[in-house]
Amino acid sequence: MAKILRVGMIGYGFMGKAHSNAWRQAPHFFPLKARVELHTICGRNAAGVQAARVQFGWQNSATDWRDVVESPLVEVVDINTSNDSHAEIAIAAAQAGKHVLCEKPLAMTVKQAAQMLAAAQKAKIVHMVCHNYRRIPAIALAKKMISEGVLGQIYHYHARYAQDWLSDPEFPLKWRLQKHTSGSGAHGDINAHIIDLGRYLVGEFKEVCGLLHTFITERPLEGEAGKVPPPGSKSARKLGKVTVDDAAMFIGRFHNGALASLEATRLATGRKNHISIEINGSKGSLYFNFEDMNRLRYFNNEEPKDRLGFRDIVVTQSNDIQPYVGQWWGSGHILGYEHTFIHTVADFVNACVEGKPVQPTFEDGLKNQQVLEAVELSAKNRQWVKI
Repeated sequence: MAKILRVGMIGYGFMGKAHSNAWRQAPHFFPLKARVELHTICGRNAAGVQAARVQFGWQNSATDWRDVVESPLVEVVDINTSNDSHAEIAIAAAQAGKHVLCEKPLAMTVKQAAQMLAAAQKAKIVHMVCHNYRRIPAIALAKKMISEGVLGQIYHYHARYAQDWLSDPEFPLKWRLQKHTSGSGAHGDINAHIIDLGRYLVGEFKEVCGLLHTFITERPLEGEAGKVPPPGSKSARKLGKVTVDDAAMFIGRFHNGALASLEATRLATGRKNHISIEINGSKGSLYFNFEDMNRLRYFNNEEPKDRLGFRDIVVTQSNDIQPYVGQWWGSGHILGYEHTFIHTVADFVNACVEGKPVQPTFEDGLKNQQVLEAVELSAKNRQWVKI
């Protein structure tokens, strides 16, 4: 009989929905080495987490994460809470011998990330950061092509992650806009993804020079957005200070000599979840746009001069060759955002059964955190910082 892997998930919001779907769907499409049981979903609001339990298909619900971590029936803890609670939950889970999948950024600080990694290594558990974009088939193919040397020497890594959900100054002051709960703004929230992709595709960062900026410094508190005081009233709606960045930019160098240019913003009007990546090398270039995620554009400088130009690789065409694609639909049938989480969960489940590391590990999370922190320090001191 196949091993049963019982999962406890902490958090049930946007990421909770994405993770729940992945835990449900992975066994239906991938040859997993264990049966997955959605055992317990946890959140602080009893009514909210109970509704999520029913909608997402979990067996049980809880309001205290310690009940999940300490349960002898739970073998995997999936953390997708606010950033300030990652370290405490992950360390407790590791000490209890649970395998841990944790949302990014791994921690609030480098010190916390190092403590999480140390706890995971001491407990000899499987530990993984959910940088789901590594498992976009086009990105996995780009990694394969770069590893095979088709781009030659890498010269440039240029990446932009742009959203606009904070463009409205009436958007309320939620936890992602407070440093004590999020650690940083666009920098840790979305810049972390393209930092991780840079490390995955190109190599380790050597030094950085960064800029962080907050455009909208005050926002209405929860429940105050859109309120207009009555005529003649002296009362004013309550505002709170935004303590994180709206946008982050940095340039840098990799240890292999390649140059880096990264931008992350949550005030790019018209951009919803735009990720663009271009990598230039001595033999060719690759370009990826998440809004067209089933294509990878490739320029081969060694083609005959009369037919040079970028060409599209539709990554869902060769189901038996492209990473992950073969588990899905017929040739040419496109994939979407949710599939990146399913791929992540599938790899994580098999790693848990085999007791083997699965990237990105907490060590990757620590290295990403070192880059994040170096950029913050650079922006504060207005100078280059070595990683």
